[in-house]
Amino acid sequence: MGKQNLDDILQQGIHGAKQTKPDERRKFLGTIRERVVVALSKAEVRKKQIEPEFKQLLESNKGAQIYLNGNMNYTFYSKYIALADGMKVPYKIVTNKEHDSEYGLVLAYDYAIDKEDISLSKKPIVKIEEAPHEGTGFFTKVKTLFSKK
Repeated sequence: MGKQNLDDILQQGIHGAKQTKPDERRKFLGTIRERVVVALSKAEVRKKQIEPEFKQLLESNKGAQIYLNGNMNYTFYSKYIALADGMKVPYKIVTNKEHDSEYGLVLAYDYAIDKEDISLSKKPIVKIEEAPHEGTGFFTKVKTLFSKK
């Protein structure tokens, strides 16, 4: 390891220590994407009730930490703080005055887990449509005209 030159020391003093992936850290409330278990948007955090899928993820990932967006109103994320306290999961309120993240809550480890899908799994409701009744369409009438011979 070589000596740091004077310019590097001055830059570090002015701007602070260098961070890896600073854009990702701003987006994911201080952590990076490869550590994230689940990320909830601000709209999901504003809902009146906590999603049951999130509670299940929190129970199965008690070694993770919750990062809450401090730019949001406290009333929206206070239910998540109460849940974290009840489950003894650490949490941190992150306020970045220079950047407002699209996420309201991030559940992440302090090491990489490389989870591909970090959103809550919402299974779409499948609507089964009834098949149209036969004999009501134009071609059905034409078919009956030619088949009467």
